[in-house]
Amino acid sequence: MKQMNKVAVLGAGVMGAAIAAHLANAGIEVLLFDLVPEQAKGSQDKALRNLIADQALAALVKSRPAPLYAPEYADWIETGNFDDDSHRLGECDWVIEVVLENLEVKKRLFLEHVVPNLNESAILSSNTSGLSVNELAQALPADVRRRFMVTHFFNPPRYMRLMEMVPCRETDPNLLRSMASFLDKRLGKGVVFAKDTPNFIANRIGTYAGAATWRHMVEMGLTVEEADVITGQALARPKTATFALWDLVGIDTVVRVMDNSYQLLTGDDERELFRVPESTRRMVAEGLTGKKGKGGFFKRESVDGASVKLCYDPETDAYRDCVSPKFASVGAAKQVDDPGTRVKTLLQGSDKAADFAWRTLRDTLIYTAKRIPEIADDVVNVDNAMKWGYNWDLGPFELLDALGVASFVARADRDGVQVPQFLREVDSFYRVEQGKRYFYSVIDKKYREVSLTRGQVSLTLLKSAGGVVEKNAAASLIDIGDGIFCLEFHSKMNTIGGDTLSMIQKGLRRSESDGIGMVIANEGSLFSAGANLMLIAMACAEGAWDDLNLTVKSFQRAMMAIKYSRIPVVAAPHSLVMGGGCETCLHADAINAHAETYMGLVEIGVGLIPAGGGTKEMALRAVRLAEANGADVTPFLIKNYQNIAMARVSGSATELKAMGLMRPGDGITLALDRRIHDAKLKAISLAANYRPGRPETAVKAPGRGIAASIKSQLWNLEQGGFISGYDHYLASGIADVITGGDLPAGTVITEEYLLDLERETFLKFCGQKKTQERIQHMLKKGRPLRN
Repeated sequence: MKQMNKVAVLGAGVMGAAIAAHLANAGIEVLLFDLVPEQAKGSQDKALRNLIADQALAALVKSRPAPLYAPEYADWIETGNFDDDSHRLGECDWVIEVVLENLEVKKRLFLEHVVPNLNESAILSSNTSGLSVNELAQALPADVRRRFMVTHFFNPPRYMRLMEMVPCRETDPNLLRSMASFLDKRLGKGVVFAKDTPNFIANRIGTYAGAATWRHMVEMGLTVEEADVITGQALARPKTATFALWDLVGIDTVVRVMDNSYQLLTGDDERELFRVPESTRRMVAEGLTGKKGKGGFFKRESVDGASVKLCYDPETDAYRDCVSPKFASVGAAKQVDDPGTRVKTLLQGSDKAADFAWRTLRDTLIYTAKRIPEIADDVVNVDNAMKWGYNWDLGPFELLDALGVASFVARADRDGVQVPQFLREVDSFYRVEQGKRYFYSVIDKKYREVSLTRGQVSLTLLKSAGGVVEKNAAASLIDIGDGIFCLEFHSKMNTIGGDTLSMIQKGLRRSESDGIGMVIANEGSLFSAGANLMLIAMACAEGAWDDLNLTVKSFQRAMMAIKYSRIPVVAAPHSLVMGGGCETCLHADAINAHAETYMGLVEIGVGLIPAGGGTKEMALRAVRLAEANGADVTPFLIKNYQNIAMARVSGSATELKAMGLMRPGDGITLALDRRIHDAKLKAISLAANYRPGRPETAVKAPGRGIAASIKSQLWNLEQGGFISGYDHYLASGIADVITGGDLPAGTVITEEYLLDLERETFLKFCGQKKTQERIQHMLKKGRPLRN
């Protein structure tokens, strides 16, 4: 893998600055250059001449969603301008061009500023979203062409996993592979290899899907909100569906991509579909470009003090009140968790929504099938492009497998729609055999192995090869090699209930007897939503307090078993890690988190206290940190208390360290697929000289004095209208627990004492009507109630 110590980003627009930010996230020094402003052309004032890049850098710290993992990472970015600083490109291992999407502008930049200053081993790439890499390469000398390629980041670069790589004819294949490895490992990108075709893979297919949605919406007389409710989650795509997505990326951007497609795809049999609707052009002309403009297909306005959602009507070119669409087929589909089965359920409906979904999906899947090998050599690159670039749950060919290729072809035949011949020749595009996944190669009509990236651990494939050693309905224990076992949650939203707790205990015993360490991880869309709230609600409704007490005690015992196991336990969280999921991580010996981990002890949102040892652990960490530094415990404890009382959730794994939820020595992995592998290596490392801990029996309680100080601040907040009376009540209870109860400071207590205090307060809160209202509201609405 090629080393990248310093990278230059040429172009400090929104995209260029965000790419620079993500490079800084990865710990890489960055030079961010742009033009000298017109008003500074004759000036010697460096601040004036660097104004464009300086303003872009300043904006990064304030932007939302945040392009930086932490504001201080902006210090890794140094600004400059093309005229004064291009000589510094010689310091760089990689130079990325991110200027205006115009062939001549890019070529001129290469000739005037890049080629004369590029060092002889540096990679040069363009972030173009659709211009020809071979036409761009014509502006470069032969030795630079060998090191030239397209590296197309998707916006926003920190959050969007897709990286489309496109070589020119002269690109060195070894450099391309080395660069792909770097982008995967250091930047966490999902790399797909595209061909030199207009808009590459994801935007070619994604734009077609949007255009097909528009065509059938108009033909069938549907509204934009109806189209979006059908082409969103019910169709195994994000909530943004079609037109809310256009609003998000910018309708002007969508128009540019469609125009580019229509202009360049002269041989495409469906070229006309890319012709931009006149009503959409009028929207752009009027500044209705989506969220960044005066509105888009959707917008909100304040009417009589209330926020009202408005929808754009393409027929009248005017806004009207949105109507919440209700379709039986969509409702049935949304009840199904598995994405493939969900789409099948939608298409099996008999209403207008099912018909519309079928037509748009049919056209998109057939169009995609016809684009191989034009846009990519295989189905894997296409599927990954749509999953990583458009956040589809399944790629087009994975979806064909889920629907049944033969069934899909038969239904298309009944519609009188032609399908590519190879769709009649293949039973499925993917198959799994003996722990390996294979794809059907359209080019040579053979099944070929889907290669894993270096360092990738696939629990799915390990399970298919008989790697499961223990299993129940909610969790499994998988042998991942080298004496390490992986505890995998697989309940709905990976919530933690009785079966999960049972498997934690069983998994630890098996790992202790047959291995040297354990990793806690899964490949779901989130790590864990926390304790099973429905079970708590049912126990409250039935007044089953003894049962609830036993359940909480069982949770606490499982967490303590993790903490005091005879082998090292490493948690590898990703995405959402709420409540009990966070507590699971807190009790592990170490954490190796994916960079995009959003973790917090959020129980107060449902009127509860972290009672799986979370409050106890935050108290212990504060006490031990104060002792280690010979300092007063108060500031350490207050910080940890605020994390719980304010239900703080990290905006990245980096923030977990500042919050005290990750400790020195814990790791962060940017590549999602490497997370389990890296956690495994950490477990192996810890196992070499592992010394199990013992429950703490001599903890000096912070004391009721600190609790009293906290409560006085809570009273002020309530009087100022910042919190409700019930928030005050809950937060006071948390203060009592984290400070050790009604005891003078310095009283010696045990870890077990704190667990008992946690559990007692949890049960007290459960008995409150307002807590039960909060739980019900969360279960029904999916968001906290402030009562």
